[in-house]
Amino acid sequence: MSGFVDPTRERFGAFRALPEEGPVHMLNLVRLRERAAYPDGRAASGAEAYAAYGRESGPIFRRVGGRIAWTGDFRLMLIGPQDEAWDRCFIAEYPSGAAFVAMVKDPDYQKAVVHRQAAVADSRLIRLAPRPPGETFGS
Repeated sequence: MSGFVDPTRERFGAFRALPEEGPVHMLNLVRLRERAAYPDGRAASGAEAYAAYGRESGPIFRRVGGRIAWTGDFRLMLIGPQDEAWDRCFIAEYPSGAAFVAMVKDPDYQKAVVHRQAAVADSRLIRLAPRPPGETFGS
């Protein structure tokens, strides 16, 4: 079974159609392949390929104003599908949706994304609008 790696054209259009309302948080849940699946057949682990993606995309991410707002290590799926486990869990913050789009359209980012595509077996990328933290659930 093939996982979710890249957004569809329709979902990317829906992303771009959302109103601009300040910072954007992108929740990233990533499951890596044991062996990377590069189109040219080069040998690397999924972790090595994802690290290459980070190294090459990092300057573009920072140039558009991105930062990692939160990162953590997956431990256990308490509520949800028991077969979902994630190797990388983090929230990337962008100053706007337009900044995320600018990153994705950058030619250097597009070169770097080959590493992500080779590394990732499955992923979830969820756009969030940050809110101030509260004192209770649902606040």
